[in-house]
Amino acid sequence: MFFIEFMLRMISDAIMSVTPQVAPQVTPQVIKLVNVLDGEMTRDEIQNSLSLKDRKSFRTRYLLPALAEGLIEMTIPEKPNSRLQKYRLTEKGQYRSNQNH
Repeated sequence: MFFIEFMLRMISDAIMSVTPQVAPQVTPQVIKLVNVLDGEMTRDEIQNSLSLKDRKSFRTRYLLPALAEGLIEMTIPEKPNSRLQKYRLTEKGQYRSNQNH
């Protein structure tokens, strides 16, 4: 799974560096995630902030798309399944979050 997330991030970064003015379509779920992410948070903390119970749905509808868009990043990318894993906004995510407030 890490390889897929890594490749999606690399593709997203490449697209953004070539066409920085093009704003990709971000789902409402991803926007909600970006808006609640405060500093570094665990998956459970983010999920609780969004009042979501289903881990699989959260992962597929919120977390993975936000990672793929380069809006959030893992604090321990070399160990994506670590129990200590947290997520934080990237510069792009901070910009997006500021636009929504």
